[in-house]
Amino acid sequence: ILKVDFKITEGANSGIKYFVDPDMNQGEGSAIGCEFQILDDELHPDAKLGVKGNRTQGSLYDLIPSPNGEWDNLCDADGFKTAMVVVMGNHVEHWLNGEKILEFEAWTDDWFERKGSGKWAHAPEYGLASEGVICLQDHGDPASFKNIKIRPLPHKGGQTENLFNGKDLTG
Repeated sequence: ILKVDFKITEGANSGIKYFVDPDMNQGEGSAIGCEFQILDDELHPDAKLGVKGNRTQGSLYDLIPSPNGEWDNLCDADGFKTAMVVVMGNHVEHWLNGEKILEFEAWTDDWFERKGSGKWAHAPEYGLASEGVICLQDHGDPASFKNIKIRPLPHKGGQTENLFNGKDLTG
């Protein structure tokens, strides 16, 4: 579980990336991985790109759209919102301001179909890492992050077994 409070400036673009595979990085400032999109949906042009809102705030960037709701506009007294990403095996959830806004199963037929129909169609390695580093994205717009908390979820039986090899579904 990753939980973080964030605030962006008007018109800004940022994000929280997870399952980042350092071997896929393409130079300084590049971190390729799944992304909880943080965006000013009203003023940043990226919100209008993609497919059916899959680049709006809270979405799994360029794969799964986030619905807009009244929870999206709520902020604390300092203008911060709270994002949370929960990963349990291949089940992933995005939460915004205490509301679950999307969930998906990674590495399923649906996952690969979505991946193959967008920005990542020509990046066969994208999104295959079952673990990796977490990045707070610097997209050139001012963004603030605070209260960053990471908590591992307990494993059943106290032991783990890696069922996914990070490359394909034969793992």
